[in-house]
Amino acid sequence: MVDPLAPQDFDDRHASNDQSEDRQPAGSSPAPEATGTDAIVRQAKARRAGHAAETVGGKTCLIVDDSRVVRKISKKIAMGLGYRVIEAENGEEGLARCKQDMPDLVLTDWEMPVMSGIEFVSALRAVRAAKVPTVVFCTQKGEVTDIHRGIDAGADDYIVKPFDEDALRAKLSQLGAQ
Repeated sequence: MVDPLAPQDFDDRHASNDQSEDRQPAGSSPAPEATGTDAIVRQAKARRAGHAAETVGGKTCLIVDDSRVVRKISKKIAMGLGYRVIEAENGEEGLARCKQDMPDLVLTDWEMPVMSGIEFVSALRAVRAAKVPTVVFCTQKGEVTDIHRGIDAGADDYIVKPFDEDALRAKLSQLGAQ
């Protein structure tokens, strides 16, 4: 019996299906497919490394939140605004991502394990980089003293959870970050 998944059988099984594809004329060299494949490989490696970059090019948004659900919702909103999204589960991971490749926008929670949002933003503002990101706290902490502490730590603005795309878009528009 022939193994249907054996590599030598793959070309034979699919040869009849390839009849409709464009073939290279005799004597011509195949067109390089590096552009598309290279982009896909870079994206796959980034995902494997935990960067979760979802789109290619454009402005980047780092979402720092210990809640996977909040990161997912925030990612959908940021991608809808045209950002390439990178995620981090806590401030320490977020800071490492920023040191590796400074994003244009950072949306961060306040209450997280390992390193809080306040500690993260303070440490982020101490990093010397050519690009200075816009930082927005996205948190349930909505008291006046909390907002003052967040801005004092270095955030550019503050939005209280839950928020929607319109609210975030308005904040980013006010900041000139959209």
